[in-house]
Amino acid sequence: MSLSVQDVETLAPDQASLKSASKLVAPAKWPLLARNSEAGLIWGECQGSGSNPYRVVVDENDRGTKCTCPSRKFPCKHALALIWIRAEATAPFAEAPTPDWITDWLGRRRKTGAPPAATDTADGPKKSVAAIREPEPDKAETPEAIARKQAAKEKRAVEKKAGLMTGLAELEQWIADQTRLGLGGFLEDMTDRCRNIAARLVDYKAQGLAGRLDELPARLLALPLEERTEAVIAELGKLVLMSRAFQNDPDDPQLTRAIATSETRDQVLGAQNGRRVSSVWEVLAERITTRRDGLVSHATWLLDVAGDSAGFALLLDFHPASAGARGRSFNPGEQFEAEIAFYPGKGEVRAILVERRPLSGPLRAWTPPDPEAVADPLADYRRRQNEAPWTQSTPILLGAGTLAKCAAGGTWLRLGAHALPVSNAVSDLLFGVAFSAASALWDGSRLDILSAQTSIGKVEFDP
Repeated sequence: MSLSVQDVETLAPDQASLKSASKLVAPAKWPLLARNSEAGLIWGECQGSGSNPYRVVVDENDRGTKCTCPSRKFPCKHALALIWIRAEATAPFAEAPTPDWITDWLGRRRKTGAPPAATDTADGPKKSVAAIREPEPDKAETPEAIARKQAAKEKRAVEKKAGLMTGLAELEQWIADQTRLGLGGFLEDMTDRCRNIAARLVDYKAQGLAGRLDELPARLLALPLEERTEAVIAELGKLVLMSRAFQNDPDDPQLTRAIATSETRDQVLGAQNGRRVSSVWEVLAERITTRRDGLVSHATWLLDVAGDSAGFALLLDFHPASAGARGRSFNPGEQFEAEIAFYPGKGEVRAILVERRPLSGPLRAWTPPDPEAVADPLADYRRRQNEAPWTQSTPILLGAGTLAKCAAGGTWLRLGAHALPVSNAVSDLLFGVAFSAASALWDGSRLDILSAQTSIGKVEFDP
């Protein structure tokens, strides 16, 4: 059964949902649109404000929908927008095999057998697409009003920069106090001390830096007791380097992102001379953590498997923990063709998805690590530290090796003449298994292995 705009009106929970959906009908919001005509399915990926798109599917036979967003309305605005695009043919849907995530949904859902009836009530306003499309009254501003807004914007920017400078000066004084009073006392009372300075930094609009300090105690407590003093010295040193670098160049986008706030998606896409890479990408792993400030950090690591050298990309998104768990946008091990736009900054790996397409050919093998990386597994990490010494962790591609268990406890990855400690919880079945290549994050003390090519196949690692 073909979809129509009438279906959008019928399915919408209310007029507000229709209005929200109308803002997502633009094809630019959908990096991927696909269909399986034989099965009567359409699906897509809708790019919101975050880096990870929402996956949406609609069964054209009975109008059933599924979306990975946490909305409590059903159908959500993303599903309504997908139906709307299909009904008005505002963008093409590529014919493709049904993905595994949709097959899984089809196997679990209960079909209604018939499309739902209209849900307008006598008490509520009638749902109408036509009402949304009525032209809004002219809201053109006078030149004087535009000038006042611009002046106010520039004033806020100056005040924000001054506030950041004051906050950084206070942070450096705080760090000097911790070292003067002794790091032993700091480690005993680090939760309260870090929370207090983090709260001060929030007052100065340094939200990024505040979040890093708020998370510091948890990172230190995850280390063995004998390593914590050295780790806190390294972290406080990185913070001082970041502060001095920003004071020297307050317009650096990479530093501003780390200290204050990140650019919006539109700003990244509109950046002049922004780096974009169109290639075949493989999903290495997802890292989902709940932060102390109530936000959930959702990191998806990708590897360029079609380039001349291995390139990493990080899709990073945040959402409130109170909104509940979100569905997965990607499956570890899957490959797809995509254009990715990177955030400004030298060697920056954080990126956003611009356009995504299903893989058109066979699965690609990983690009082997270059000889320098084989001879020195941490060469990329050192290079990254020279570029941005305040960076906490760096993605690296490792060559052949095996996992080994230390007699005193702990796991190590042997790489020829090198051995690196591993933070992952590793199954006993993997010890002694030969790795041909592995991707990992190195934070200066331990590896967080993301994925590995082994003699028993590809293995994804939990943190």
